[in-house]
Amino acid sequence: MKDKKEFVNAIKSEIKKWIKERGIENLSDVLEKARQEYIKEIQKYGVKDPEQSWKPFKGKLVEEIIFEYLISEIEKIGLKIIKGERLEKEESKLDECLSRVKRSLVVDYGKFGMHLPDADIVIFDPKECKVVAIVSSKTTLRERVAQTGYWFLKLKSSKVTENIKVLFVTLDEDGDLIVKHPAKKGRAIAEIDTDGTFVITNKAIEESSKVKKFEKFLEEVKSWI
Repeated sequence: MKDKKEFVNAIKSEIKKWIKERGIENLSDVLEKARQEYIKEIQKYGVKDPEQSWKPFKGKLVEEIIFEYLISEIEKIGLKIIKGERLEKEESKLDECLSRVKRSLVVDYGKFGMHLPDADIVIFDPKECKVVAIVSSKTTLRERVAQTGYWFLKLKSSKVTENIKVLFVTLDEDGDLIVKHPAKKGRAIAEIDTDGTFVITNKAIEESSKVKKFEKFLEEVKSWI
């Protein structure tokens, strides 16, 4: 029998294979199919609450899938992407360009110091070593959209960071983004306090200039260049 780590890596590979075959817009359906297999098998490794185990596994995997999907396409248009956690390292552990990228993103809290906004992905210009956009990704809006709105307001309040785009990518599994009017709270935040929110779904949604399906993400990034 495989050990737990081997099982987790195997199901990750299987999910990514399904996505390549079916398209990223079917990610929610693929994950639901995988959830049933995960919950059934993970109990064999002594996990007492398989549902609770599935949630962080799913969240990290969604971030990973989005990052891997974007990396080659972003680089084709002359930009670079990294995981936000890389910039949390001390500057001595970053190369010169990433050190400058970090400094172009920090928010000044006065006597409480300089701090990086929360971001799963950072898109930057490798020629100027400046941040172009930060991206947060979650399966539902309720997990992060208000926090994303907070960083949108903080970055726009400084002349140094006001041009950085603040983007949100979600599976919107609660359906908060489907209808434009009357807007649910999550949709209102997405419309007003983000530069763009992109939904990974095979369902119909009422799109706007701010809320669109994920396949339009790269088109949006290209429009800034």
